[in-house]
Amino acid sequence: MGTLVSEGYRQVETVEEADLVLYNTCSIRDKAEQKVFNRLSDYKKYKKQGKTFGVLGCVAQQEGEKIFERAPYVSLVAGSASYRRLPEMLRALEVGELESAQLEKVRHENAILEAGNSGSRRPEAGSLVRITGLDDRETDECFETEFTARTNPHRGYITIIEGCDKFCSYCVVPYTRGKERSRTSESVLAEARQMADLGYTEIQLLGQNVNSYKDSEGNSRLRKTFAELLAAVGEISGIKRVRFTTSHPRDFGRDIVDAIDAVPTLCDHVHLPVQSGSTRMLDAMQRLYDRDQYLERIAWMKASKREISITTDMIVGFPGETESDFEQTLSLLDEVGYDAVFAFKYSPRPNTPSLKLEDVIPDEEKARRLDVLMTRQREIQIASYKRYIGTECEVMVEGHNEARGQWMSRTSHNKTLNFTAPGDAGLSSGIKPGMYVPVRVTGSFPNSLLGELVV
Repeated sequence: MGTLVSEGYRQVETVEEADLVLYNTCSIRDKAEQKVFNRLSDYKKYKKQGKTFGVLGCVAQQEGEKIFERAPYVSLVAGSASYRRLPEMLRALEVGELESAQLEKVRHENAILEAGNSGSRRPEAGSLVRITGLDDRETDECFETEFTARTNPHRGYITIIEGCDKFCSYCVVPYTRGKERSRTSESVLAEARQMADLGYTEIQLLGQNVNSYKDSEGNSRLRKTFAELLAAVGEISGIKRVRFTTSHPRDFGRDIVDAIDAVPTLCDHVHLPVQSGSTRMLDAMQRLYDRDQYLERIAWMKASKREISITTDMIVGFPGETESDFEQTLSLLDEVGYDAVFAFKYSPRPNTPSLKLEDVIPDEEKARRLDVLMTRQREIQIASYKRYIGTECEVMVEGHNEARGQWMSRTSHNKTLNFTAPGDAGLSSGIKPGMYVPVRVTGSFPNSLLGELVV
């Protein structure tokens, strides 16, 4: 968005107000393609108003020019690896549409003249202008822009690596986001320093597999490992918190835990997706590690000087998952004691190897297993969150809930903590979003904490 604004575009609130409508898509979840085409069908009525439509992101890369066939009023289809060329593609689109309009005007005038002579000719429809950005999934270039739009003035995100080389058997990302490409550490640090100068106090480093980062700095002596980059960002003056997501277990090293221990600004929270507690299922998923190797990484975090909050992703109902495999996933919940779990029913994705696997699990059984898993995790979280009652922690204020008379905030452990302040009168109390304040925890729920401001 920042790049488009720098090119002279202005963001508006509704489709009705827009001249250019860009639909950014994701293909991770089930039926993503159908949802995209349904939304595009809703947009069709606006084409008569002269609006230009583009489809961006993973579904664009996945479906390619088939989007033009099913939604002929779309003019631009571009995968995420092409974002760096978006201004160039939009300029080509504008030029093409202008030339098409001029050509249509000439054809129309000629048709009127010919109709006056013969009474039989009608003007032809103008040529459709179509631009694609689908040919660079193998690019080594990483998306860099100095014009990043950020809506939160206190917390900002920096993408340090794009793409994926892991090729999990269920995942479409490697086919839509291209191979892994990392920015230089100096580029990342320069952006982080700029954010600190602008008043940002929390930075989150992003990547499909963020800890697979490999510094692309030309001078090998200046290259940093992911852990070193984390530490360097955390040492920037003005930065109070640094987070990172999402990590892949295969590339998760002990040095990351050491960095969290050594640099106070690195948040004590790690999101480490496991997907299954069964080594047999992990092998079928092509996750590149087994249960024991995953638990070794958990042990590093459990042995940390700081208490590290651990969250994960899980998939239930993967093809061939037996009741025994599922029980191993449940036992992993108990063994690790996750602070949160994001669980999903397996859904087949286009072009992925898991489509060829047999022994598909019925949807009803997937739903049952998901319910059992989340019920077990809820019990774990209820007990885990109660441990915080009576403790004091620093939180970053995120906003104020007028109806409840509570401030919304987040801890370093990435837990939501809603708190009250003595004599609280909303924003007039002196507390503002972006502030860091001490709060004593007084209560807990399965997914959040309750507290009071310490004065």
